[in-house]
Amino acid sequence: VFNRKTGEPPLINGWIPYLGKALIFRKDAYKFLLDQQKKFGDIFTVHIAGRYITFIMDPFQYVYVIRNSKQLEFHEFANKMASKTFDYPALSKGKFPELKENLHRIYQYLQGKPLDIISDHMMKNLQDIFEWKCSQATDWETEKMYKFCCSVMFEASFVTLYGRVPAADGHKVISEIRDKFIKFDASFPYLAANIPIELLGATKKVRKELIHHFLLQNMTKWLGGSKVVQARQDIFEKYELLGDYDKAAHHFAFLWASVGNTIPATFWAMYYLLRHPEALAAVRDEIDHLLQSTGQKRGPTYNIHLTREQLDNLVYLESALNESLRMCSSSMNIRISQEDFVLKLEGNQEVVLRKGDWIALYPQILHMDPEVYEDPKEYKYDRYIENGKKKTTFYKAGRKLKYFLMPFGSGISMCPGRFLAMNEMKMFLFILLSHFDVELAENKSVRLDNSRMGLGILLPDVDIAFRYKLRS
Repeated sequence: VFNRKTGEPPLINGWIPYLGKALIFRKDAYKFLLDQQKKFGDIFTVHIAGRYITFIMDPFQYVYVIRNSKQLEFHEFANKMASKTFDYPALSKGKFPELKENLHRIYQYLQGKPLDIISDHMMKNLQDIFEWKCSQATDWETEKMYKFCCSVMFEASFVTLYGRVPAADGHKVISEIRDKFIKFDASFPYLAANIPIELLGATKKVRKELIHHFLLQNMTKWLGGSKVVQARQDIFEKYELLGDYDKAAHHFAFLWASVGNTIPATFWAMYYLLRHPEALAAVRDEIDHLLQSTGQKRGPTYNIHLTREQLDNLVYLESALNESLRMCSSSMNIRISQEDFVLKLEGNQEVVLRKGDWIALYPQILHMDPEVYEDPKEYKYDRYIENGKKKTTFYKAGRKLKYFLMPFGSGISMCPGRFLAMNEMKMFLFILLSHFDVELAENKSVRLDNSRMGLGILLPDVDIAFRYKLRS
């Protein structure tokens, strides 16, 4: 039995050696954590599959965890997990000096001016794909919604980042990559949980085939890729010890990072809008208004151009998107203690940590907190709007919260592609709603599938049919 030192939080062990509380946590982490919070208060340690994870449940304490990035490390953990999941060698300092820092520097291509360029390409590619879909939609066209979001977002992201496949059957090539991607992605939660890939059926074979698409001889044929991918290629070239397969595996990991969460997030944004006619009307109204005021025509034959400022000013679109992110995101923000140390929290609280201990924030608890968000299980498209402007003040126990919406992680583990992700989801909805009339074609409720709890955006448990036709 694990002895607690003074100042260490209460330990929840579970009766199965090694597994601890893993099984019950896997089943429904959200409910499990709320139950423990009722029993043990805002700070407690859970034994999960051989790891001791200390959960900090009070959102006012988040800042102390996020601020301590020296003692509480994230990247090493993320790199280990990614190198196993995507099959590239660990980014060890000895073998690949500064590779990690060099790759990190490239994220500047996903913000500021370079972000505008990549967003413009994304908008153009999305319009091309929608136009291609329109050419087939003369009357009402019925499709499955998740499949639709997946096909549009995957292709648009792929072409924007890596360039177009010049073959006459470019669409077909990309949809073959997409089908393999979906197969691999279904195993992702198991890989992340450290289950050997050998136990996961065809996953290993599928991963290998996917990585092969990104070998240099294949990538050089693609036309018009992005600066960010080009810069990554240039960096990999400097490392002799990185094999061709390793470089390709890095590119594949980047693709997963670009679409793995964006696709389900796009689905939920669209699903909730179609489920709530007043939300759909408000967002569509705002979109039409912007097109009118900038003198742009809507319809598949016109090219719509949006500046970052215009995208930013679509407050109803952004609020509706944020609201669906609040409801479907379930990421665990993890830090690992680099030494034995005492984490000082507000209110003179202290947590004694041992080297190698995990600290976790679980923002879904905050997102579903009725004190912060009235009726948290209800979708309110205008929750992030106040007097026609963006609302950024949320309170708990009468105090203003610094963090109230955290779908992209926090601090050093914040997703570097979050600005691009938000832009592309907004653009997807913008084109969809400006070009088409859209409605649900079946009445069934879609729920969150919990198998990805803690890993990002949850997937839907079933797909649902919707129909669309060109707006008159």
